[in-house]
Amino acid sequence: MANVNKDALVDGIAAKTDLSKKDIEAVIEAFEEKVTEEIRQGNKVTLTGFGTFRVSDRAAREGINPQTKEKIQIPAMRVPKFTAGKALKEAVK
Repeated sequence: MANVNKDALVDGIAAKTDLSKKDIEAVIEAFEEKVTEEIRQGNKVTLTGFGTFRVSDRAAREGINPQTKEKIQIPAMRVPKFTAGKALKEAVK
């Protein structure tokens, strides 16, 4: 199984379209920025069939430092979440 990074994604999209790699990279960066901005504000970003980006709240909890086995407090935090859409789930099956 290969790991596809941003450069490989840009190359793959360029091969399927008439767009330049520079244009594709600009679109991907704008997409990342806009999704980040929206979920930072607490909004959900839904791409029908592909999936939904959103923010989830994690409660504070107690954990254990694996090196010292000492108990530590992990603070509450907000984390990004992605939920795959139906079409993506079906494509992966």
